[in-house]
Amino acid sequence: MIGPDKNIKFPLDNYDRLCFLKNIVKNPNIIVGDYTYYDDFENVENFEKNVKYHFDFVGDKLIIGKFCMIASDVKFIMNGANHLTDSLSTYPFAIFSNGWENAMEGKSYPQKGNIHIGNDVWIGYNATIMAGVNIGDGAIIAANSTITKDVEPYTIVGGNPAKKIRKRFSEDVITNLLELKWWNWNIEKITKNIKNLTENKIEKLIE
Repeated sequence: MIGPDKNIKFPLDNYDRLCFLKNIVKNPNIIVGDYTYYDDFENVENFEKNVKYHFDFVGDKLIIGKFCMIASDVKFIMNGANHLTDSLSTYPFAIFSNGWENAMEGKSYPQKGNIHIGNDVWIGYNATIMAGVNIGDGAIIAANSTITKDVEPYTIVGGNPAKKIRKRFSEDVITNLLELKWWNWNIEKITKNIKNLTENKIEKLIE
């Protein structure tokens, strides 16, 4: 055996509340890597419903790496939620027309960029990720956290707004992991090393 089939929707027998996410996402502006899974208490189709304010005309993307773990009710707030913040009013007059349609002439709503989630990232229950945020490889996002700024690789964060709790490993180990990029190995090599990946001895992966 060389691991589960990355192209199936439901990798666990007789269980349809956990899916390999790339195989259920339909929106072309949501890009998901192999083996990343989403677990939902009710229905995995809720994932795209939880990518909020993701309008085609905005064009922003949610990009998620490989081998990520995303819990139920995780929400991504995209740029379509943004309003003017340096004007006297934040109200979106123009969308209602009827004499207000020119309110945004010569202006544009703020764009904070895509959301980028690295590889091997664990996002806990009911976390919220805001537009423009980059979450580094190996990071852990605690349940109920709100992520308003970038998260460094292999860092645990939590709270609202989320703050750094601690690094998962020493800087040397983190550097080695980021150089190894084990998630890009072929599945045979990953399968051969799964016991090493579930331990904390980096030298076994380097050998």
